[in-house]
Formats: sequence, structure tokens, C-alpha cells
Amino acid sequence: NPQYGLHFLLENGWHGFIVLGTVVLVVTGGEALYADMGHFGKFPIQLGWFTVALPALLLQYFGQGALLLNNPGAVENPFYMLAPSWALFPLVFLATCAAVIASQALITGAFSMSHQAVQLGFLPRIEIRHTSSREMGQIYVPLVNWLLCIGTLYLVFEFGTSSRLAAAYGIAVTGTMLITTILTYLVMRRRWNWSKYIAAPVIGIFIIIDAAYLGANAFKILDGGFVPLIIGAVIFAIMTTWKKGRLILSERLRELSIPLDRFIKHIVPEVKGKSPGTAVFMTANFGITPPALLQNVTHNQVLHDNIVLFTISTKPVPHVPDSERVQVKFIGDNFYTVIVHYGFMDNPNVPEALQL
Repeated sequence: NPQYGLHFLLENGWHGFIVLGTVVLVVTGGEALYADMGHFGKFPIQLGWFTVALPALLLQYFGQGALLLNNPGAVENPFYMLAPSWALFPLVFLATCAAVIASQALITGAFSMSHQAVQLGFLPRIEIRHTSSREMGQIYVPLVNWLLCIGTLYLVFEFGTSSRLAAAYGIAVTGTMLITTILTYLVMRRRWNWSKYIAAPVIGIFIIIDAAYLGANAFKILDGGFVPLIIGAVIFAIMTTWKKGRLILSERLRELSIPLDRFIKHIVPEVKGKSPGTAVFMTANFGITPPALLQNVTHNQVLHDNIVLFTISTKPVPHVPDSERVQVKFIGDNFYTVIVHYGFMDNPNVPEALQL
């Protein structure tokens, strides 16, 4: 009955608010039960939450609450005291399995987020291995895996006990909850086209709740809550710096580049020097002259007999057959565009693709 919680807050005032910092640990971890399911879509997440995660959590905490009402002395360890003595070791085994599964879900979730950050241009390209030919979202990222390993070992040795780690965990989770709520408002306004008069009140309710939990945990910053804040700040700085640097570089290259059709029409006829063979220039935009090609003409005043503008496209299928891999188009004056298609399980090989 929520009335008990409300009565507790009203009865204890400021102390009750501080207790929220510990109460929030009850709901944290629930997201781990269905983490890394984003690539399956909305329905599997809803199904997993309402049929497995939520009922299991409610039964567990209702059971602990009933135990404490019947025996207040069980506050020492209500989870394990729920079971009879003979079930202690099976329960430890079950809890360990749950911890392993939750950890694996969060690890693979970190892989997915890193992959998305690379695709959005917030991180440099890193090695990403696809582990399933059926699901494009099933990936393994070695660098992220080792960083998580090192970070986990550091936290274990630095904090020593789970009670000390709870301060850092509370800040991390409540901060994430508040950020997610704010981002949900942006989705409502920009993607779902909700009126601000509808979106703001709905999100406002959740912001008040999330801000209350975050505020209660803010008192634990000096007790270890600073760790996730520092980690988050470092990751944020890396991502924003990389994104800003790429934008500056792209803008600079755009200023120096010229449209390809203009290059072929006005500059190519002026080049008198010819070099035998074929030159291949990588590009991501066939409408713009590759900087390497432009610099070659500017400094060497020479063009090869054939110019190939080459790009790689990754398709949402495991493998692309050789018969469909290469797409060639002649655009005039011995200029060709070549698009090589790969599946997400294929290993791109430029020399081999050019032979096709």
C-alpha cells in the first residue's frame, strides 16, 4: 500500500527524504533484467517487463515486507531469511546466477551503446565483432570489454564492500533515470509531435520523482558518489571533443572541396599530365571531389588514365554474395564510381573487391 510510504515520508520529514537515497536501490537493477533488448523492438521489452521482471520484483519485495512486518529482527538480511535454512545454498546459487545474467546484460548493453556512438560519430571507429548471423545487434567490442573489466576490478578493490559501493550505484542510476526522462520529453516533442502542454505535465511528474531520488543520493557524493560523476564527465568530454573535432574537420574539408561535376567539367580538361594505370580514391560522398584527388591534381598536375571513386556500404544482412557485391557506374571522362556492399558478418577486403 503506497499509503505506508507516504505516511513514512510525512512522519519523518527530512530524515525520510534522506532515506530515499537507500530506498531507490530497491528499483535499481530492474532494468538489468531486460537490458540489451533494444534491437528486438518495443514489444519484447514490454513483454519481458510485465510478464517476468515486474511480477518477480513485486513478489520478492512483498515477501520481504511481509517478513519484516512479522519479524522486525529479520532486517539484518531479509532476502536470505525469507527461505528456510536448508534452502540457503540453493538461494545463494540462484542469486549468483541472477547477478551473472544481469552483469552480462549490462555488458552487452555497453557494447550496443558504444556501437551506436560510433555510428553517430561520437566515438572513433573501434573493432566490433558480430557474433550472430541472425541478429545484427549481437556484437562483441573487445576494447569496451577490457575497459569494463579494468573498471570493475578497480571498483571492487577501491570500495571493498557492497554497502560502500551502493553510494556510487545510487548516484549513477538516479542520474541516468533523470537524463532518460529529459530525453523522453525531447522525443515526445520532436518525434511524436506532442504539444508541450501535454508533454510537459506528463514528464514533469517523473522529473519530480527522479529529482527527489537524485537529490537524496546527492548527500552520498563524498562517500563514493563522485566516482560515477567523474567517469561520466570523462566519457562526455571524450565524446563531445571527438564530435566537435569531426565537425570542424568536415567543415574545413567542405570549404576546400569542390563538387565532382564541376571538377570533371572545368579542372580535368586543364590537366595536361597523364599517368598510366588506375587510381582509386576512397570517398563517402560521390557528389564531392575527394580531398586526396584534389591535392594530387593541385600539386602534381597529373591524372591517371582511369579514376575510381570507391566507397563501402554495409547492408543489414549477414553476407552479400559476390554477384551482388560490386556496383560500378561510369560518370564520364574515365571517372567511375564503385560501391562495394558487405554484410555485417563479412570482412571488408578492398583489393579483393577491386578484382571483382
